[in-house]
This record gives sequence, structure tokens and C-alpha cells, in this order.
Amino acid sequence: MNTKWHQQNRMPRQATVEQRLAWHRAHQEHCGCRPAPKGLLGLGARPRAGTSRVQPLPAQGLLSFFQLLEPRMVQWLTKLINTDTPSDQKQPLDRLATWFAGQLRSCGAQTEILQNQEAGNHLLARWTGAGARRKPILILGHLDTVWGLGESQRRPARIENRKLFGPGAFDMRGGLTLVLALAKYLATHPSELGRPVTILLDSDEEVGSLTSRPLIEAEAQRSEAVLVVEPCLPGGALKTFRKGVGRFTISAQGVAAHAGVDYSKGVSAIQELAHQVLAVYKLNDPAKGTTVNVGVIRGGSRSNVVASQAEMEVDVRIAAAAEGERLTALLRGLKPKNRGASLQISGGINRPPMERTAKIVDLFHRASALAAQIGIELAQGETGGGSDGCFTAALGIPTLDGLGPDGAGPHALHEHVLIESLVPRAALLTQLVLKL
Repeated sequence: MNTKWHQQNRMPRQATVEQRLAWHRAHQEHCGCRPAPKGLLGLGARPRAGTSRVQPLPAQGLLSFFQLLEPRMVQWLTKLINTDTPSDQKQPLDRLATWFAGQLRSCGAQTEILQNQEAGNHLLARWTGAGARRKPILILGHLDTVWGLGESQRRPARIENRKLFGPGAFDMRGGLTLVLALAKYLATHPSELGRPVTILLDSDEEVGSLTSRPLIEAEAQRSEAVLVVEPCLPGGALKTFRKGVGRFTISAQGVAAHAGVDYSKGVSAIQELAHQVLAVYKLNDPAKGTTVNVGVIRGGSRSNVVASQAEMEVDVRIAAAAEGERLTALLRGLKPKNRGASLQISGGINRPPMERTAKIVDLFHRASALAAQIGIELAQGETGGGSDGCFTAALGIPTLDGLGPDGAGPHALHEHVLIESLVPRAALLTQLVLKL
């Protein structure tokens, strides 16, 4: 150990993250050693046998960086949780997009805010990297949440047992926090980026990505692979399969009449809809992974009036694109059961399934090998929920989903992120961006 160097180059007590990292790099250069900074890895990490001292171990480089950055990640996550951005509130979404653009620009990205009149603005950020001729890696996230304005005032971010609770924490403020952490790494290690990287943060994912889908698909088609920072499965597993999602509205029209005086002249839209509810539920096929659910029914005006109008909202989940086509045809082919009644059917499959294709399996295996280099064991799984990754996978672009931090309770009051997962998940995302 070069004791003289240590005496002349003491780390400041109140050093920033950047100052600490610079000190450790200088320490490695002058002393010719590469121990992990004390307390950063949680274990006494030692160089593996045969490892060159010229190149730092990935675990030391990435995990050490993000261990030092963990307090700031907690601050970012807290800020994001305490910022309400429901999908239908343009101004808060636009403000968050502008804030994110500033953060990413300060880390060397070229940013573009895509103006959107129908919903909140979308944000694109790009790093060119050293291999400008290679296709970029596309990272997808969303700025909107399911929670209304004022929710974070009623339930502000709080930490309990190393869990960070609050509205939107798991879906997907945690994933956005990892995006900021990745940007910070790229800002301090620009030479390590060997290909372009694009980050797309949209504002309407929670309501179907109606305005952002064309942008998502356009960026995906010019990308090598897509990484989605939606929440992971319990324990950290990635999502390599998602069901497709459909939304249908079935409206019944009848004939209004007085329920006591002219009952026989009426045609009940509610009775007609009751027949259709039973018909719709017969379409469920668990063996195929097909679920059909009537979630909302509304209709009629008063109890003493034969209802002339009623409608229901139907949720459809399918495991294969062909099944979506089959169900769409069946739902649109429904016929009225009562004489004098009529039906109107609208909607369709708005997110195709993310099927576990050979390309996705291959990408997962490559990601698993890269994760192992930094001491992370990856697993894969599936979910019935949709995401923007469904659009990119349906185009044939290799896609990995569920790269966000671990936690529980999406869209629920107990929603939270496990703080201990922030460091390894930030390191994993960064490793994939640098090495895929």
C-alpha cells in the first residue's frame, strides 16, 4: 500500500458521490490495487484468481458506483412518489417531462420533448456512444400513474423497514429512478458506452398508450433490443411473456315504456345485456390462457321505466395474437336475444401479447450471462398484465420487461419498493446497456 499517497490525498469527509468515485479511481491508479471501497458491496469482495489488475471487476465498478449513489436514488424516488401525475392531467405530466429532460441533459443526453395535445408530452433522450453505427438499445418507461391529484399529499412517501411506500412507488417511480441512476453512470463513464442508447418516457401507458404507441413502435424498429423498466416479478425475475389486453364496450338499445302502464310495449336493454353477459363469460378458456371479464355495467334511468339503454365494459386477456383475433370476431359477432333490441360493439385488442419467442429467449440468456458477471442470478416469468413492451415484442424486436426494482402492490395502498433492490437493479440495467 502506498501510505505516502494516502497521507497526501485524503478523501474529504463531506465528499460528494462524484468526489468519492474520483478518489477511488485515483487510488487504484496510484496504488495498483482494486479493492472494493469498504462497506460498498456488503461483503469482503476479493479479486478472482487470474483477474487482471488493469481492468476493474464489473461488480466492483458498477455495484460500488450505485452503492455510493443509493442515498440519491432514495431521494429521487421520494421526489417522484410525491409528484402526482395521473394519466388525464396534462400540466403535471408536462412539468415532470420537462424536469426529466433537464436531468438527462445534465448527464450528456440529447433530449426532445414531443408536444402532445391529447395527453401529456412524451420525452426522448439519446446518447450517441462510441459505436454510432450500431443500432441503439431502447429503454421504455412511463411518467403517468393511476393515482389522482392530491394522493401524494394524503399518502406521502415514507420509509418503513427499508421499504419505500407511496403512490406509484412500484409502478413505476422505481423504474424511473433506475433511469436517472443509469444516466448518472453514463455521465461519469461516457467512454464505456459502445453503442447509442435511447430512452423514451411516455405519458399515457396506464390508459393504453394511445398517443405514444406510434412513437414506441417507430423507435423500436430502429433498435437492436428493448429494455422495459416496469416492475419485476417478486424476487427480481424478468418478464419474458405478457398477455395481450383488449377492451370492448357492448351497448344494448331497447324501447322505453312505463313499467306499470305499458310494460308489454317496452324492450329492456338491461335484460338484453344480461343475456350478453352470460354469453361473454362462456368465452373464457383457462387452458388457452384466455380470460374475459365484465367489469362495469351501467344502464336505465329509473326503476319504474323499462330501460332503453344499457352497456357493459369487457376486459379480455389473451396469450397469443391468433386468440385475440378469434375473440374479437366472436365479440363483434354477438347478436341480440330479445326481439326489438339491438347491439353496438366497439373496442378491440389494444395491446398484443408479448409472446416468448426465440429472439426473446435468446436475449434473456444473454442478459443472464451478463448479470452473472456482476453476481446477479436472473430468472424469468410471466404476467397477465400488459405494458409498452407488448408493442415492441409484437414487432419482432427482442424485448426484456420487468427491469425495475423489486417491491409489491402495484396500484394498491401498500405499494412499495424494496430499497435494498435499487443498487443491484441499477447495476443490472447499466450492465445490459453497456454490454448487450
